[in-house]
Amino acid sequence: MEATADPAKTNSFFQSIQNWFDERLLTVLIEVAAIVLILIIGKILIVILKRILRHAFSKSKKINELMAKFLIKVISTVSWILVLLIIIDRLGVNLAPIIAGLGITGFILGFAFQETLGNLLSGVMIVLNSPFRIGDYVEVGSLSGTVREMDMMCVTLATPDNKRVILANKLVWGNAIVNYSFTENRRVEMGVSIAYDADVGKAKQIIRDILATYPEILTDPAPVIEVNKLNNSSVDLVVRPWTKPADYWSVYFRFQQEILEKFREEGISKPFPQIDVHFPDGSRTFLADSESK
Repeated sequence: MEATADPAKTNSFFQSIQNWFDERLLTVLIEVAAIVLILIIGKILIVILKRILRHAFSKSKKINELMAKFLIKVISTVSWILVLLIIIDRLGVNLAPIIAGLGITGFILGFAFQETLGNLLSGVMIVLNSPFRIGDYVEVGSLSGTVREMDMMCVTLATPDNKRVILANKLVWGNAIVNYSFTENRRVEMGVSIAYDADVGKAKQIIRDILATYPEILTDPAPVIEVNKLNNSSVDLVVRPWTKPADYWSVYFRFQQEILEKFREEGISKPFPQIDVHFPDGSRTFLADSESK
């Protein structure tokens, strides 16, 4: 036998749904509208707060661009958490047990996300100590590049060959950081080798004349040109002019070509590895006899 639906029960079911809509629909719509309104107001207030902070940080001499971006990111995240808590409270959820459970939950999450927390704390240390700024050329461990941005988790570098490198803050803070843009002036380190029979004074004067044609090279401090080392087959000169960090490589590469061409024109001989071998008379006679055979 086929079961037939009881019309009375069906009518009662639809009637209960209709009653719920009649009694609760307006309340639900008001709650949804209130949540949407909280989100909109929260978004507007956070945007205004970020603009105020950017304006204030731009006028501060103690806060650089990197630190400003990091602080704004942290404050924005905290603000959205507060908005979320307001919405949860609006829904009638009791926040007391949630706050009470934050201790145990925090311990569990701290253990599970220790790498993430390590990056966050390392980011705080980078911001507080300010080893570099946006646009600085840095070397971190075996990697180097220009700092493009930094957030709570990582630092982004742009390498000279136009690669994008993302380093976790923990890796950055855990390695030696070399900042090549820290000062306004940078010393170019170059070496020149000449043969032992070459005129050292003439070679040094040629180098001075070449450096004098470079507008990028600073006169104060003056370039250093001195004999650095006496090798087995060469006399090594050290050339140390000062320039702006942005002009470092242009000076370096231009000098390498011009010094080679100028030494050729002036007859300054370049060294080549050579070994003087001295034979006793008996051995030389033996070699001569061997060749004659």
